[in-house]
Amino acid sequence: MDLKRWTHVVAVADRRSFIRAAEQVHLSQPALTRSIQAAEAELGLQLFDRGTQEVGLTPAGEFVVARARQLVFNSRCLERDVELYRSRDLGDTAFGAGPFPAATFLSPLLAAMRCEFPGISLRVEISNWQLLLKRLLEEDIEFFIADTRDLPSDPNLYVRALRGEPGGLYVRAGHPLTVRKSVTLQQLWTHGVLSVRLPAEVRATLSRLLGLGSSAELSLALECDDVQVLKDVALACDSVLAVPHAAVAQEVAAGKLYPLEVTSLPPLSSEMGVVTLRGRTPSPMAELIIGRLPSTLSTVQAGTATPAAARGRRNGAIRVTNTRKIIR
Repeated sequence: MDLKRWTHVVAVADRRSFIRAAEQVHLSQPALTRSIQAAEAELGLQLFDRGTQEVGLTPAGEFVVARARQLVFNSRCLERDVELYRSRDLGDTAFGAGPFPAATFLSPLLAAMRCEFPGISLRVEISNWQLLLKRLLEEDIEFFIADTRDLPSDPNLYVRALRGEPGGLYVRAGHPLTVRKSVTLQQLWTHGVLSVRLPAEVRATLSRLLGLGSSAELSLALECDDVQVLKDVALACDSVLAVPHAAVAQEVAAGKLYPLEVTSLPPLSSEMGVVTLRGRTPSPMAELIIGRLPSTLSTVQAGTATPAAARGRRNGAIRVTNTRKIIR
């Protein structure tokens, strides 16, 4: 069977519809139907169950499509690698970034790339890891940078670990909690907490510390993937902001946000990683960006004052408690 017909089989399996699959592969529906019928005749197997409103895979179809999908993917990778070898230039690229990378080290990274390579076009999607993973699997982006703790175990994914981004809890200047040397998690939670979607591990730990029955009972006052929106809200009300230190360094230096010292709360930190598709060769520009991520992250973190230092500048003292790291 030729590769084009395998592509048709995979399209119908993905779209669960002959109409939608025909649009994807730019064929009329009758032509696609004939292609699938020819594939089934050649294999001597029925691949699709057409008896329901949505086209489903038969057991034989599941067996065949899993291998066909890898075949089609390898073909696209080969074509792309040949083109990269032929052109031997850096090329344009598209990648994704989670909310915390976008709020901390993405801007200096992109600025450096634009200064050094002004002729290159970059496209960046900022979203949560679930949507970025979907874009990656669709091959719409080459890689993404995000917290990888909740990433599903998938042999098709390759994760390169980055240094974690330490974070903390912040409130606006003049907030009632700023008069306390330290607060409990229960006290700050009554004011409402603002954050991006929390990893399951963090939710479980916070739920336990708050004495909740399960992480399902944990409720954020505002969950948003845009850190700038979260900062604006925190500056305008008494809600508590959970965020990486680097994301609020300017506001802390200007005295607009104040770091809280929370009793018995372990240090907070993300677990950043670069996620790519295993077996897909990154473009030279993508490889260059990935290679520069560690140094960019280190530079940004080196220029960020720790919460203890920020408190020390205001209070003339530094008080550090509970350095055991539970939430990574």
